[in-house]
Amino acid sequence: MEDEIKAWLTDINQAIDEIQSFLPEKKDFFEFQKDLKTQRAIERNIEIIGEAVSRILKLSPAFPINNARKIVDTRNRIIHGYDSVSNEIIWGIVIRDLPNLEIEIKRILKDK
Repeated sequence: MEDEIKAWLTDINQAIDEIQSFLPEKKDFFEFQKDLKTQRAIERNIEIIGEAVSRILKLSPAFPINNARKIVDTRNRIIHGYDSVSNEIIWGIVIRDLPNLEIEIKRILKDK
C-alpha cells in the first residue's frame, strides 16, 4: 500500500475515533441535538473522512472501501449543501454507517 493511502486511512480512523469521543455517553439523539459544538465537530470529521476517501479514490480508483462514492458525496453535501443536512442525517450516519466503516478501515490497515 502506498504511504499516502496509509496516511489517509489513518486520518479516517482518527476522525472516526474523534466522532465517537464527541458523542453523548448514552448516544442520545436529543442530547446530540442540543449540542451545537458536538454537531459541528462531528460534521467536520465526516468532511475529513470524505476528503480522505476522495483522495484515495483519485490515487487508486478501485480501492476497496464500501460505499466510497456515498462517503465522498456526503462530504460534498455537508460542505456545499450545508443547509440541506439535518441532525437526523448526521446522527444516522454516525450510528448506522460509521461502525461498519471503522471495522473496514481497521481491517484494511491491519492487512496492508
